[in-house]
Amino acid sequence: MRILYTIPVAIFVTLVIIEKENNIISRVSDKLTLKEILKTPLQPSHFSRIPLKHNGSLTPPSKMDSRFSIKKQRLETYSKHKKVMASGRKHILLLATTRTGSSFVGELFNQQVDNMFYLFEPLWHVEKQLTLKTGGTNAIVAAKAYRDVLQQLFLCDFSLLETFIKPRPVDHITPALFRRESSSSLCEKSVCSPFIKGVFESYACRTRRCGPLNLTMASESCLHKKNRVIKTVRVHHLENLRLLAEDPRLDLKFIHLVRDPRAVLASRIVAFEDNYKNWKQWAMGVDVAIDENEVRKLKGNCDNIRMSAEIGLSQPPWLRRRYMLVRYEDIARFPMRKAMEMYNFTGIPFTKQVKSWILKNTHASKETSGIFSTQKNSAEQVQKWRFSLPFKLALVVQKACGPALKLFGYKFVSTKEMLEDKSISLIEDKVFNVL
Repeated sequence: MRILYTIPVAIFVTLVIIEKENNIISRVSDKLTLKEILKTPLQPSHFSRIPLKHNGSLTPPSKMDSRFSIKKQRLETYSKHKKVMASGRKHILLLATTRTGSSFVGELFNQQVDNMFYLFEPLWHVEKQLTLKTGGTNAIVAAKAYRDVLQQLFLCDFSLLETFIKPRPVDHITPALFRRESSSSLCEKSVCSPFIKGVFESYACRTRRCGPLNLTMASESCLHKKNRVIKTVRVHHLENLRLLAEDPRLDLKFIHLVRDPRAVLASRIVAFEDNYKNWKQWAMGVDVAIDENEVRKLKGNCDNIRMSAEIGLSQPPWLRRRYMLVRYEDIARFPMRKAMEMYNFTGIPFTKQVKSWILKNTHASKETSGIFSTQKNSAEQVQKWRFSLPFKLALVVQKACGPALKLFGYKFVSTKEMLEDKSISLIEDKVFNVL
């Protein structure tokens, strides 16, 4: 009889012990999860805690929000984000360099105001504050800052970006966000605070009269949007974003936009005339010296773009089905087709609103096609540089950027006549992104 009672008692005691162990494990797990949430993104991320001097050096904080307040804000942001993680949200990063048509491509996503939160060049503020007196930046520091700011912005947290905006936002309100008017999401009614007389906003909304940007309202709008897209020309190495690609909260995809380096130089000479004055004069036969550092810089830019593309196209595990290479020339020639391909890649529905915008903005007249305008006659843009870039400069670019030209399928020219002959295409038919 004792044996009959002993066995059930032993089983009961065992179950009680297991239950207690499970509770202990659960509490430890909860603490570890909370600890991870409270950490700043992608350790070490000291940028959010250390304000920057005007010269970009890192200094101890003088006036800081309490750590409790900051952590509480991050917990609230995480909680809101967690509720919608299962909704199929898409995060897209558009990577490019200046004068490659990235503003136009960004607009393809900016048109979907109802379900898209789009940011135009938020890293402009980071680059400006990290720029050294010599005119350059510490590449390692800049890469980490860019990565951490992008991660927080994709999570709708503007707190780290605020540390780079000058003058510093007061109560999360700023009149100085770079190109605010280029983001429909930052100018919609829910983010439009009352207009304040006497307060000048550098990049005021064009669609409605709004006051300075309230970043708390912007964060709320971001959290309610199904998809998030950021455009930047300031990330030079795709490898530096690996931790973002591996962040399970983001499910991030990259669209990498490239353009013929000869066309890029021709466009920059027109858009940034003062910076390229010597290039133009030298090409026209004026006796001025071209700084060898400028040629090395040109080569370095081309090499960075090429190496990032080689990594993306090789489809390592961390980039598998996350990377798409797009040539500007293909978008200009076949805007509707390429736009549909990009939307298919992202998994975001391609709407009639976007189609209408493409039809309107790829057949613009000369009167509306300004240097910085997104309204272009796209077919003409592909060939235009061939008649503005001196042959002498085309040869310099081909020597400095030869490997990039070959990878992206751009043909070399050997004579001035070949450069200016429209019947000769300088674009090879090439298929990328074989998944």
